[in-house]
Amino acid sequence: MATDQLECIEIETASPVSHSVIWLHGLGASGDDFVPVVPELGVPSDLGVRFIFPHAPVRPITINNGMAMRGWYDITSLNFDEREQDVAGTQASAAAVNQLIEQEIGRGIPAGNIVLAGFSQGGAVALYAGLTSQHRTAGILALSTYLPLVDQVFVDMKNRPDADDDRTTLPIFFAHGTHDDVIRLQYAEESKDALMGAGFNVEFSTWPMPHSVIPEEITAMGEWFRTQWGK
Repeated sequence: MATDQLECIEIETASPVSHSVIWLHGLGASGDDFVPVVPELGVPSDLGVRFIFPHAPVRPITINNGMAMRGWYDITSLNFDEREQDVAGTQASAAAVNQLIEQEIGRGIPAGNIVLAGFSQGGAVALYAGLTSQHRTAGILALSTYLPLVDQVFVDMKNRPDADDDRTTLPIFFAHGTHDDVIRLQYAEESKDALMGAGFNVEFSTWPMPHSVIPEEITAMGEWFRTQWGK
């Protein structure tokens, strides 16, 4: 995937805008997917938050018989223990997210006021981008997902130009369904353990749900967002 600017949907809750959320959808969805969640998050009426919902590029997805659909990287199997990960695709999508971070900084939003969020495949890219970006964002919200490229993500994190920044203090909200049959809970727990083993303090929650989002989880997400916004 080329790192051309992604097409996005934008929603601003108030003016002036002081904070941004870059929210990545899952495989086969689009930026429209999480737009309906915004009114449910309880954004304070006096806080201007720009929600940015990028559309992933359309690409062939191996696990779906090569069918072209919106995806942040290719997936060859749901068996995480055996499949070959799409390193180039993941890194290219992270680079595209970094372009959006740069865009927001150029619009006057400090990196420390930008949250990266994502569901499923989008959550994997949000985690990778948030750990390896040269900009330290406000935090990462990772829903029904996993940490990709575990063997190298921490190496890439340490090789950042600003490696003196202690990225392990980055707030991470990690939530998963106990009945998820797309990305098994085991893989989320292994990702959480890898992050905590690297020194991160992960807020990890499970919910009785499949590969989806439920109202109780959205309430918890809103509380976490307001904490990052100082509200």
